[in-house]
Amino acid sequence: MRKIYYIVISLFFTSCSDFLDTENLTQKDSSNFPVSETDLMSVVTSAFSDASNFENNNAEINQRWRENVFFLSEMMSDDRLGGGRVSAIDGRAIMNFQQTDTDMHLDAWKRSYEGIYKTNFLFENIDKVTYSTEENRKKILGQAYFLRALFYFDLARLFGANVPKILTTDVDKSTPQAKPDEIYSLIMSDLVEAIEILPSVKFEKIPISDNGMATKWAAEAYLARVFLFYTGYYNKESINLVDGSELTKSHVQKYLIDCIDNSGHGLIDDFRTLWPYSISNKDYPYAIGLEYAGDENKEVVFALKYSYAGFRSTSNMVVLAYGLSNQTLLPYGKGWMYGTVNPKIWNDWPDNDLRKRASIWNVLDQNEGVVGYKLNNGNTMQETNYYNKKYMPITVKNSKGQIKNYAHVLYGAIDNFNLNNCQDLILMRFSDVLLMAAELECPKAQDYYDRVRGRVGLQPKPVSLDNIKEERRFELAFEGIRYWDLLRWHDAERVINENMKDIPVITLGKETSVTVKFRTETGGFLAIPNSEILLSNGVLKQNPGWDTNDAFYVGE
Repeated sequence: MRKIYYIVISLFFTSCSDFLDTENLTQKDSSNFPVSETDLMSVVTSAFSDASNFENNNAEINQRWRENVFFLSEMMSDDRLGGGRVSAIDGRAIMNFQQTDTDMHLDAWKRSYEGIYKTNFLFENIDKVTYSTEENRKKILGQAYFLRALFYFDLARLFGANVPKILTTDVDKSTPQAKPDEIYSLIMSDLVEAIEILPSVKFEKIPISDNGMATKWAAEAYLARVFLFYTGYYNKESINLVDGSELTKSHVQKYLIDCIDNSGHGLIDDFRTLWPYSISNKDYPYAIGLEYAGDENKEVVFALKYSYAGFRSTSNMVVLAYGLSNQTLLPYGKGWMYGTVNPKIWNDWPDNDLRKRASIWNVLDQNEGVVGYKLNNGNTMQETNYYNKKYMPITVKNSKGQIKNYAHVLYGAIDNFNLNNCQDLILMRFSDVLLMAAELECPKAQDYYDRVRGRVGLQPKPVSLDNIKEERRFELAFEGIRYWDLLRWHDAERVINENMKDIPVITLGKETSVTVKFRTETGGFLAIPNSEILLSNGVLKQNPGWDTNDAFYVGE
């Protein structure tokens, strides 16, 4: 069985050069795979790898991190710039709502459909093996529903919801594009199924072996996020689920209240300790007295797990992307300098809000205690003197006083800045759950809103939509959420055009400015990869706004 097992798992990780080109997948010998619940759990693990955009040394996918939905949405938000070195034009192209070539986002498309294939494989094989307990069967089934919803939600947000709806492992290359209502009905139906199947285990009782797995609470929170995006962007009030029932605002309110009241999740006391810079609490003046809450703290409702196990395999390459160009300081380390922070958010953010300095490093602020920063250190573009603090390579001093990545010092990871960024990517925090419940006008909306502000010492304000919008911008800054909020509120064109106008930057050591205009004709979505359109023999139709010269980035 070893050979077949290896082939199947290898295919799960590396096949589907096109999502419709599944010949090598359907030719596998399934006579002895799966034979156990362990086999099916390996497929679950493989699907989570797709969700995390894990990479390996396969040249075909070794740039997959660039197509992480978190990274892409940050590059399109009004609070970030593309940044990077001269040659790294992809971030600046995304920032301008343009593409460098017609297959620029092929990996994002493939990664999602690879994950969908695996979840469909789980559905087709769930009752073909014997389980040690019924709970284990439900665990696998619940993960499959949650993950399929996650993959389709990524597709729907990135490419619009007119994507092919694939529900089996027998894929027809001419599968037509579905309508948005169909895709969102499937997403929310899958999340409701996950909620019903996954156990109501409080956060503090979740076994260590299940760290990184989806929970009932994560499914409830994601259902609210999907519902808010769907009803907001498409101007809907409710949606009909696959079984014909209607999902309404009141239903989603109940799910969120259940998550808030019964999950065991909550706000940690100090916002600053959510982020790994608080590990450097002896030598980084800003962090003195802080104690990092760790990746598995009660505020994390769902996160993608990373480690330092190998080059481009399980380390968090998104964190690496935001690091400093050619310099390792304390506590911020080396990376590729994508996603420099727009000074506009710094200027808009009230000084009395603790989260401002907890989220943004102002390199000109000597009180930060960060020494030695150099501009234009490696032919850099769009420097602003502001960096996000939440997702950065973090360093500490070792026993010899040398500045090294914290994973190397604390956990013995290899001393290589490419390998050792092991911070998890938090996709759902409890503060977001509270703010969504406030926005959906749950009975305790004011209390939920006040709890988020009160945690950082701010006074209560009326729980209006405008106030919620501002609160979400500051509480969830640089967490892959802002752009989707702007789209669903129909604020993207106005806010991006206002906040991305005449931004002062330093490019190649010279002061200049950058202006970005939202390309309304795209609806805020990316181009469907042209190779997929060709593969479908023209059945797939390109998204609006991507068939003109304005769609291509030609550089500064």
